[in-house]
Amino acid sequence: MRIDVHFGTQLPAAGDVAGRLVVVIDVLRASTVIATALDHGARAVVPLESPDEAVTRARSFSREDVLLTGERRMLAISGFDLGNSPREFSREVVEGKSILMTTTNGTAALLAVSGARDVVVASYVNFTAVLTMLRAALRGGTDVAIVCAGSERRFSLEDAACAGRFVHHLLKGRSEAESNDAALAAALLHGRYGDNLAKLFATASHGKALAAAGFSDDLLACAAIDAHPVIPVYQDRQITKLGPERER
Repeated sequence: MRIDVHFGTQLPAAGDVAGRLVVVIDVLRASTVIATALDHGARAVVPLESPDEAVTRARSFSREDVLLTGERRMLAISGFDLGNSPREFSREVVEGKSILMTTTNGTAALLAVSGARDVVVASYVNFTAVLTMLRAALRGGTDVAIVCAGSERRFSLEDAACAGRFVHHLLKGRSEAESNDAALAAALLHGRYGDNLAKLFATASHGKALAAAGFSDDLLACAAIDAHPVIPVYQDRQITKLGPERER
């Protein structure tokens, strides 16, 4: 039984995720947006590499069925319907829609692990729902790899602390579990910040940058633990909500 963490400084190699349940974390803000959109009734979220690819893919949909969303350097992409603020993804806006998304960090991390057997998207807003799935996987003998998106291939404090929250709860009472040094370091960060996400985001460089850019309210949305209790599953190049209509 293994629980490993990979930081955004270097995305994992194929061997690091093969045969494992992979968790992708981009707390600020792609993971939070994905959970919010699916909880509010979006049909699916499709992660894409670039704005041009998103525009091209949109041509295969009826215009009323799709939303172009994403950001570059925190700001909404010109001509897109929505940016990367979770507050934009209300039920009134996204219900029944397919979300074509491209972001600086989160979608890149997802595309990097697209070859893994099982991939889920996690953040603080859907922590307990994803934790339940991870515990079931470990009981069934499946190893877990947690991938922190980071910020432009740099380490992100908030992603590591969120990963550490998972590691802390997964290792509790499991003396037989093994983990890499990154997982142990992440658990130490969780121990430092715990539920004080306001302090975590105020300390993290990306949190500071978002606040300076006028997205302080996004930080509050991203800190709402278990506000969107869904399990986003990435399969067949799209992310959908695990539920009765889509079993594991």
